[in-house]
Amino acid sequence: MQRKMKTLYLIRHAKSSWESSDTNDFDRPLNERGKKNAPEMAKRLVLRKLEIGQFISSPAKRARTTAALFIKEFGRKENEILLVPELYEASAPAFGKVVSQIDASINSAAIFAHNPGISDFANSLTDVRVDNIPTCGIFAVNAIVDDWQQFMNTKRTFLFFDYPKLAGA
Repeated sequence: MQRKMKTLYLIRHAKSSWESSDTNDFDRPLNERGKKNAPEMAKRLVLRKLEIGQFISSPAKRARTTAALFIKEFGRKENEILLVPELYEASAPAFGKVVSQIDASINSAAIFAHNPGISDFANSLTDVRVDNIPTCGIFAVNAIVDDWQQFMNTKRTFLFFDYPKLAGA
């Protein structure tokens, strides 16, 4: 029996606004650059003809908004985004737990979250190391497994690392 491929896209939220010191961290919105970068980065995935079966996001406003801008480019509805409270200020092990809970019928998933956890998690997945996933950066890996529960306990392959300034965005 041929095993399936599971692909994971780790996407750091787009650039957020620090305009108002009254806004708490959880409720910070995207700034203008973030609102521009998120659809551009989503379009790069669409141009690669990549599928995303599940959109998963931290419930923080900047991550949620980034996920909403991405899902729109994929022609899907914002209410399809799965909000996972554990992704706000998550550690690398917390990401692993979220990944293991993705439904086995899903072959590709995008997780929208925050640093430093998302960069730490990316660095735990393969031999490829990144100092920092910049805002709206995408780190992609896959593994040959039947179920996401096996994803963290098998060999994973680095696919690509993309971010807005890589192509002059």
